[in-house]
Amino acid sequence: MTCSCRGQDILRDPLQNHGSAFTEEQRDELGLRGLLPARVESLEEQANRAVAFMRTFPLPIQRYFYLDALHNTNETLFFKVVCDHIEEVMPIIYTPTVGEACQKFSHNFLQARGLFISIKDKGQILKTLNNVKQDDVEVIVVTDGQRILGLGDQGVNGMGIPVGKLALYTACAGVAPEKTLPVMIDVGTNNPAYLADPLYMGLRQERMAGACYDELIDEFMMAARKRWPNVLIQFEDFGNANAFRLLERWKDKSLCFNDDIQGTACVALTGFYSAMRVTGGKLADQRVLFLGAGEAATGIANLIAEAIADEEGMTIEEARKRCYLFDSKGLVIADRTDLSAHKRQFAHEAQPAQSFLQAIQQLKPTAIVGVAAQQNAFNSMVIGEMSAINERPIVFALSNPTSKAECTAEMAYQFSEGRALFASGSPFDVVNYQGKTFVPRQGNNSYVFPALGRAATFVKAKTMPTGMFLAAARKLAELVSEEDLARGSLYPSLNDIRPISEAIAVAVAQYAYDKGLACTEKPEDLHAAIKASMYTPGY
Repeated sequence: MTCSCRGQDILRDPLQNHGSAFTEEQRDELGLRGLLPARVESLEEQANRAVAFMRTFPLPIQRYFYLDALHNTNETLFFKVVCDHIEEVMPIIYTPTVGEACQKFSHNFLQARGLFISIKDKGQILKTLNNVKQDDVEVIVVTDGQRILGLGDQGVNGMGIPVGKLALYTACAGVAPEKTLPVMIDVGTNNPAYLADPLYMGLRQERMAGACYDELIDEFMMAARKRWPNVLIQFEDFGNANAFRLLERWKDKSLCFNDDIQGTACVALTGFYSAMRVTGGKLADQRVLFLGAGEAATGIANLIAEAIADEEGMTIEEARKRCYLFDSKGLVIADRTDLSAHKRQFAHEAQPAQSFLQAIQQLKPTAIVGVAAQQNAFNSMVIGEMSAINERPIVFALSNPTSKAECTAEMAYQFSEGRALFASGSPFDVVNYQGKTFVPRQGNNSYVFPALGRAATFVKAKTMPTGMFLAAARKLAELVSEEDLARGSLYPSLNDIRPISEAIAVAVAQYAYDKGLACTEKPEDLHAAIKASMYTPGY
């Protein structure tokens, strides 16, 4: 290995530290003799010890903090553990456990990871970015902490989300860890508990909004592109008003996307394609009712409409009539005058409905999608009504963490007498119902966003248009086997996420080359080239 530091300094650098796996020759060359136990271990031996130790902690949050410490000590070993045990570890380093970790971020703060930009940095953000030692950052995940999962405003505590997302970029799709950067934009918080908490690590002031906020984000976006011209910027967990506006402002100017709007939509669309294989219907024949009308709901509804328009040759306006939204004030209909712009495009001619059950009875949807973080909103009456209307009701409870899910997998199967086509935003255990075993799987964004990022950075795409997300959803749906569907799984196993990501990245990269979005020359063997570009943990 080549290294710019020696001795104890190298042991303190998580990107260069090999711990007990440094060879005898490396120990002599790097001044490590005597600083480590005598035994030289392999990476596999280190990983076995780490996994065994992790499993001694009874609580997921304890395992999270152990893995976080490992991440800050030896990144190669951390990613070896994550890659080899992805289905076990993913719910720990990301949803649902990361939500609790965010809530405890300030009280457990030991070491900073990533970049923290506050309103105090306005006017000198490029200078701040130059403090980052990486000269080849490919992916940034940025948040302002306003809408973390279903937990609301977490302020600077939301930094756990970009860190977790980028760990999945590396583990799932092989984006090298040294080419990733988590960023927190700290503009204050409106969470009264944090404002009163003497240990809170962020700005203890109410959130900044308006022109000053927009100027700060604009400065960050321009500075990031100047520092790293080909970087992909993923917007994550911004509040609804800012999320839609920022995406609209930047999506045609820069390589960026919003995972809450577009990534969630992509993986949800895959679930619909899988469900259609069971029911035999077409996407255009569906009537979808959303509980919720924010980023996730309108993102999914728009991508469904884009897919229908693309496949059926109809206008996007006509395709949107297959999707209905239900918000805190009832069914979103044309007569309402209180609607924001992102809701108005789904405000159809219909009778008002004040309860979700009433909306189901009126519209008779084939599918319901929960993205409002209302625990158990899909109760026995709701799922029972859906089951009375449909032979195979589609029930997607996509809110996370688990405590915010609209229903559990067990509820979905029990209340539908085993007929529901179910997907969730948080993991649920296998369900045994009336002699049949169901294996519910998450509509987890990690199926698609890491692969989308791998493809976009590989081809050095100019932007990320809707077609990339359609290409990703369709390829992922192809990877769902008949055996998966027979077990009630609308997605493939996360244990296969690396080959899944390879396949999706190839499909998305091919789309970029076909549409003239790429700034690199297409290799003769695209699959082989993408696979070769993917980081694999090793010394």
